[in-house]
Amino acid sequence: MIEFLKKVPLFENLSMNELDKIQKIAKSEAHAKDTVMFFEGDPGNRCYVIIKGQVRISKFIPNIGEEALAVLKAGDYFGEMALIDNFPRSAHAIANTDIEVLAIDKTDLDKLLIMDRELGYKLLWAFTRTLSRRLRETNEKMAGFLAMSGGF
Repeated sequence: MIEFLKKVPLFENLSMNELDKIQKIAKSEAHAKDTVMFFEGDPGNRCYVIIKGQVRISKFIPNIGEEALAVLKAGDYFGEMALIDNFPRSAHAIANTDIEVLAIDKTDLDKLLIMDRELGYKLLWAFTRTLSRRLRETNEKMAGFLAMSGGF
């Protein structure tokens, strides 16, 4: 498990000791295709790392239907935003295939971050890099959408 965690971008800068701490709070789960991991608006009480399979992150737009924002694969993680800002989920997460994930509960992660400030610092920087990258991707998609729609 530690070898897998080491390859996940969220954990790539952690020491073996820190990876072991993450491993101890991560729980392996299997879910069938089309399982909704969480709905937009749900409270954010855990994040997930994909071990196997694909997860679709989507918004449901009234009178239009589902709009897939991203399809994540092994090594990707999702649900971390709600752990940071305590706001409800901003999108749906749906198993695109049968999946195996590691689930990390907010309560367990919070306890770990309080006990190990250095680990907390490293994870918060990793979360910040992820959010920044995703914001840039969203900006590019919006610019493309506006260009195609004749806006601005």
